[in-house]
Amino acid sequence: MPSISTDDAPVSRSIELLCQQARRLARRRWRQLVWLQGDAERCREMAVGLWQARSWSSPLWIGDHAPVAASLKAGRATTRLGSEHQLVVVDAHEGAGGFNPDALGAVGGTLAAGGLLVLITPEQWGAQPDPDYARIADYPREWAALSAHYLARLARQLKASTEVIHWTPEALPRLGRLPATPAAPENPRDDACLTLDQAVAVSALVGLKRRRPLVITADRGRGKSAAMGIACMRLLRGKTSRVIVTAPRLAAVESLFERAASLCPEGQRSAADRFVLDGGQELRFVTPDALSEHVAAGTLGGDGSYLMVDEAAALPAPLLAQWLTAFPRIAFATTVHGYEGSGRGFALRFRGVLDAQTPDWKALTLTGPVRWQAGDPLEATLDQLLLLHAPLSPAQDDLAAHCASHAVSREALARDETALGKLFGLLVQSHYRTTPSDLRQLLDGPDMQLRVSGSPKRPQAVLVTCDEGGFTLELAHQVARGERRPQGHLMAQSLAAHGGCREALTARWRRVVRIASHPGRRRQGVGSRLLSDDQAQAAAEGIMLYGATFGAEAGLLRFWRAQGFVVVRLGVTREASSGEFAVMVAKALTPSGARVLGALHERFVAALPGLLAFELASLPAAVVSLLIHELPERTLTQAERQDIIDVATAHRSPALARASLQALARDASRWPLSAAGQSAHQQLAAWAFQNQPLADAPAASVRALRGIVHTLWNEQPLSPEAGGR
Repeated sequence: MPSISTDDAPVSRSIELLCQQARRLARRRWRQLVWLQGDAERCREMAVGLWQARSWSSPLWIGDHAPVAASLKAGRATTRLGSEHQLVVVDAHEGAGGFNPDALGAVGGTLAAGGLLVLITPEQWGAQPDPDYARIADYPREWAALSAHYLARLARQLKASTEVIHWTPEALPRLGRLPATPAAPENPRDDACLTLDQAVAVSALVGLKRRRPLVITADRGRGKSAAMGIACMRLLRGKTSRVIVTAPRLAAVESLFERAASLCPEGQRSAADRFVLDGGQELRFVTPDALSEHVAAGTLGGDGSYLMVDEAAALPAPLLAQWLTAFPRIAFATTVHGYEGSGRGFALRFRGVLDAQTPDWKALTLTGPVRWQAGDPLEATLDQLLLLHAPLSPAQDDLAAHCASHAVSREALARDETALGKLFGLLVQSHYRTTPSDLRQLLDGPDMQLRVSGSPKRPQAVLVTCDEGGFTLELAHQVARGERRPQGHLMAQSLAAHGGCREALTARWRRVVRIASHPGRRRQGVGSRLLSDDQAQAAAEGIMLYGATFGAEAGLLRFWRAQGFVVVRLGVTREASSGEFAVMVAKALTPSGARVLGALHERFVAALPGLLAFELASLPAAVVSLLIHELPERTLTQAERQDIIDVATAHRSPALARASLQALARDASRWPLSAAGQSAHQQLAAWAFQNQPLADAPAASVRALRGIVHTLWNEQPLSPEAGGR
């Protein structure tokens, strides 16, 4: 590390005061944020002086062109999750790459008790965007031309905070007063645990019951991973010979392995992903993809097996559901607010799966911090800056009043902390994954609009949209040929690049980025009214098409179909974030938009049967059952009807009548079906279009198919055209 001079007395005295503050914090087991404002080079010299002033444990510098060796670019800050640092410097100056919200949130959770988090910013921070805004600057916008409401809000919050140390090159740091030391936490009564919460979690993990999963949620720093490590060692010493652990990446469970090793010094870390006890018992990390392959092959899972899933909110729900079936004893742990994913959204999305498959599942929340003491100033500061605990407002009693919707100014929202918190809280609890950067996107993303139902401080539903398209024909042609891929315009570009439709990019779109209704107002038409109001506004502004993209899940597909949208594209690989195939739906707002929509839908319908037979052979049957409704409607021919009757009531081979059974599935997608009929339709659709067997043995599959066809045929509506059954 280069020696950078800080010989002048004010800087030396400032550094001395900060080191004294760190010692005070250590006695209270607290941490604090230092806001260092001013000229970039001068502030870096001061930060390096602080770095050199004492032997900090594992100091870390975040930012481009760092003056020290122990550094990371902001985009890689999440790789430090699970580690501990006593000093972290986050350089948010333009020359260091700007301010990355996710990086601040991630490294804040790694700061140990007695640590300082130094944030370096320009003096007039928030007056303009910085280079990190390039990540949200959609074509043809330049990052320097975007608004900076988000940064201006951060600067206002920092200036007003009494829990932040203010430091400038011209003055000694303003330390403020530390609150009184909180009362000591309750004795955990478990020598291996640091808090009572952690001890309760360990006991529940060791006592996992068959088909009774445990879901642990906690803020960062509550020791959930360490609790899993303690429990794993106790399980291996008394109940099983192997425990499988999975997480988005190995680094996320490093503290789990470290805790296991500290409790079992005679054991050995035989590889980065394996810890073996002296008796041969094994704690093994398996990546999510590899774990799913093992489960499918039957080489992991089954009776007596244990699985611990850490940072579950960052993993696709279909994978979690697969493991839930394969492992009789399973625990999921996730961070409530996260840089891997939102635990609140995880609970919302995954609760239905747990209720259906394992209704006796248990929930446990850890509240007592382990890495630091309650009342920690840094935790309170980051919660406020990044809105990590954005509240959910109560549901309004007057349904008619909150159905009315109105547009919201993002500049005004950024200055109304109460309204911003309530609106963001509604978005967070409704979505599977929310990161700190999403708040910046909400306030400064280009061509984005907000619409809210209810009062600003008690929103009942919120809609976030983004305008896309409007490309020149020449650029649209280049995108369709794969020669260009400008930033942003997710839906319009995808339809052009993957579907070859140039008009999808020359047209003007409004895409739904997020829509969320209050849990107490779901299925009451609030979201539908919000969409209807916004479509009317978009049409008045000359927008041609209105669209949305989401994971192909039957409930969501039904919702959008009920709003008059049609499917225009299906992704052919599972999305890494959701584990689901992406589906795109659209609705025309103008006659010219209707012509583009017709062309897009025609392309999709032509491709659908082939996709279902090959690339989308693993698409869930409930989704297939809905999608074939998009195929052109036509009346069954007499020959098809005879084939169906022969399969259902005689011995006609279903495979030799597949075309007729496909026609039945397509026709039945428009019938009013009972619950039994819907189940039969899903199974028939999966067999007819995806060649999915209905049983392991061919003969059993044929018998099952005959029964399904018989059940579905008997639900055929009587009509003169059909001529009866």
